[in-house]
Amino acid sequence: MDDYAVTVERVIPAPPEAIFALLSDPAQHPAIDGSGTVREAKPSGEKLTLGSKFGMSMRQGVPYTVSNEVVEFEPNRRIAWAPGMEGFLGRISPHGRRWRYELEPVDGGTRVSETWDISQDSFKAFFRRGRLPERIRRDMEATLERIEKLVT
Repeated sequence: MDDYAVTVERVIPAPPEAIFALLSDPAQHPAIDGSGTVREAKPSGEKLTLGSKFGMSMRQGVPYTVSNEVVEFEPNRRIAWAPGMEGFLGRISPHGRRWRYELEPVDGGTRVSETWDISQDSFKAFFRRGRLPERIRRDMEATLERIEKLVT
């Protein structure tokens, strides 16, 4: 982990287009989520573009909903979204995080980099402590493994 980001990489033997199609379809996020917390996309069925907003039903101990906005988008190369919560919880919960996927064609497939960036997070000092960065890294590695299984 650098100052406030965790990144994992994996070369997946598939073209960037296949991987990006999976990442840009929120309905597929429960299938690729290595943490086991993503339950369902709301709404599902629409492909993401820059500025798209989509929700996710989540469960980590208790059920909750996250609202996401696509903040970086380059077809077949990069997609990132900023998660947040709405209503009262949105006012008191951390904000300023980003989940980013970068795709680079390489010999043998595509290098996929997943990054959890909390450099703009309002609670970033808290998240650097304890086991959270290691758990995030483990979950992200599982996510890239799931992506590979789905596209190969």
